[in-house]
Amino acid sequence: MDKENFNKAENAVDKTENALREGAQNVKNKVSDLADKARDYIREQKSKNETPTREGWFATLKDDLKDGWDDMKDTASDAWESFKDWGEDAKAEIRKKTN
Repeated sequence: MDKENFNKAENAVDKTENALREGAQNVKNKVSDLADKARDYIREQKSKNETPTREGWFATLKDDLKDGWDDMKDTASDAWESFKDWGEDAKAEIRKKTN
C-alpha cells in the first residue's frame, strides 16, 4: 500500500470517528431532551394533583411529535414551492434562449 492509500485510509477512519462522535452526541442530546420532557410532564401532573400515567406521557409525546411533523411539512412545502419556482424560472430562461 502506498502513502496515498494510507492517507486515504486514515482520513476514512477519522471521518468515521467524527461521524460516530456526532451521532453519539445527538443521541445524548435527544435523551436529555426526552428526560426533561418527562420531568416536565411529572411536575405538571403533580401541580394538578394528578398521578402521571404511561398513557398520559405517551399522549404528551404524541402531541410533541405532531407539532414536529407539522413543522416538517411546512418546511418541506416551502422547499417544494421554491424548487418549483426555480424550475419554472429555468424553463422560461431556456425558452427565451431557444426562441
